[in-house]
Amino acid sequence: MSTSPRRRNVAAGIGVLAATALALAACTPGSNTAQDATEEPTGAAPAEVQTDISDAEEQTLVVWDQEVRGGQNEQMERLNDAFMEQYPNITIDRVTQSNDDLQATLRLALTGEDAPDVAQTNNARSQMGQFVQAGQIRPLDDYAEAYGWSDRFPDSVLQNTRYSTDGKTFGEGTLYGLPQVGEVVGVYYSKAKLDELGLEVPETWADFESQLGTIAEAGETPIMLGNLDQWPALHVFGPVQGAYAEPGTIRDLGFGNEGATWTDDANLEAAGALQDWAQSGYFNDGFNGADYDATWQAFTEGEGVYLIGGSWLTADIGAAMGEDVGFFAPPPTDAGAGPVTTGATGIPFSITSQAENPDVAAAYIDFVTSEDAMAILAETGNMPVVETAEHMPDSGLQRDVFAAYDDVVTNGSLLPYLDWATPTMGTTLGQALQGLMAGELTPEEFADTVEQDYAEFVASNQ
Repeated sequence: MSTSPRRRNVAAGIGVLAATALALAACTPGSNTAQDATEEPTGAAPAEVQTDISDAEEQTLVVWDQEVRGGQNEQMERLNDAFMEQYPNITIDRVTQSNDDLQATLRLALTGEDAPDVAQTNNARSQMGQFVQAGQIRPLDDYAEAYGWSDRFPDSVLQNTRYSTDGKTFGEGTLYGLPQVGEVVGVYYSKAKLDELGLEVPETWADFESQLGTIAEAGETPIMLGNLDQWPALHVFGPVQGAYAEPGTIRDLGFGNEGATWTDDANLEAAGALQDWAQSGYFNDGFNGADYDATWQAFTEGEGVYLIGGSWLTADIGAAMGEDVGFFAPPPTDAGAGPVTTGATGIPFSITSQAENPDVAAAYIDFVTSEDAMAILAETGNMPVVETAEHMPDSGLQRDVFAAYDDVVTNGSLLPYLDWATPTMGTTLGQALQGLMAGELTPEEFADTVEQDYAEFVASNQ
């Protein structure tokens, strides 16, 4: 990712979104004093919450986000412009950074005096969990009550941003963030190359694995992967793991909850399968040292047949490849069964405990996650986390992605990102996968390495 300059691009008809924001506004008398980040929310909207910010004093709202790619950046620019048009008393100071840079700088900023008012905060225990424990981000249950977020967003979405106020329990408790987009990891493919090879979209996992060998024998690269930063391999391993392990086990491992293990037969089989892919030459040469963005861009330029990646790439890949690209959810082990894959939500927006006016910050979060905001997301090639079916396009890559997401959440299992599990799991699992795929670790050594991180955390978190 790279930081993109800010463009002003107000969409025609954006006033509808602004009008909706006014219609949603409901004023409760009181001050704008922030609730203490460590205070247990009551669940009801306290007197100080004010949702009508039209009369707030002129001020600047500092927002940090990582929506730096084309379609992601465009939707934020359009929504920010619409928000400032609706509320001329509020100026948004937007700072965009790559996801890795944002999470590093946010951690530092929250310990000092230069924290933003609103920031995208990774759901993982290593980020949101630690910020909750330190009282560095604000609980949002009072605003959820005031704005009706719990009515608009199903618990399957909100559970991904819920923690107990001590940060120990993940997946239930108090709300600490609200997402815009839904995410699903699946398989992008070149239609032309599949046709040339006489292949069709696979219906089962066995068909998919069989195709990888066929593609390699034909002299093509089956799967493109840029794993220099280590985390991309987690998105490849997730669908592989889903073909072997039970969804409940993966969910416990992803949330860092007790009751599961990395060393069972299913996870060992998944690790062995991924290592076999690497040793069979199913990835591009030098994949462990290849840049993520450069690799998916190489895919759009004709390298490789498949790219396992997230829905966040849809707008840019679609723009580059047009009608030649398609997308499908990882096929199930049994024909007709529901797909199982990694996904959940995009990185949610949180209010920091240093926010000067949390009412304004909450109004902003409500605005960029509203029903009309979902329409803007769809227009810019992003997938709304709610009302997905209502915004499904008639054709093209975006329809494929929306349909895959809907199929997974309706008929299959959408499972948490594995690096959410512990404060150190992103590094542990990323390094272990690199070693596994390079042949430096056996599947058993890989599982033992990851199990140690998971088991030690679960034991210490009681």
